Amino acid sequence: MYIQVLGIVTFFYVFTTVISDSDEACETMPSEIHLVKEEFDELGRLQRTCSGDIAVNKCEGACSSQVQPSVITPTGFLKECYCCRESFLRERTIVLTHCYDPDGMRLTHNNMATMETKLKEPSDCKCFKCGDYTR
Repeated sequence: MYIQVLGIVTFFYVFTTVISDSDEACETMPSEIHLVKEEFDELGRLQRTCSGDIAVNKCEGACSSQVQPSVITPTGFLKECYCCRESFLRERTIVLTHCYDPDGMRLTHNNMATMETKLKEPSDCKCFKCGDYTR
């Protein structure tokens, strides 16, 4: 008796986007944000609102990532994703100069006309494995 077993072969075509290390362009870039900060008294009543357009750094760019077939992983694909993120933050003191009372009147008194606040911004950026926040 002769039994012939026919095997089925499946081919996967995977489109992989790979950026070589020399093509990685994760960098610190200048940007601008509109910052609004409110100040309340001890009873929770609004005392003033201050705002300003602030120049800050941001991380932007492309990092090397790839997807490839795998018989080991449950999904059938091995994914290596890298994201452009801050590698170091610096703290800056910002002075907001457009301050208004709760009625919307511009404040001009010396102690109320400006407000200092702090923010953290990236001073350096690089590629990190996506989802890795342990740095």
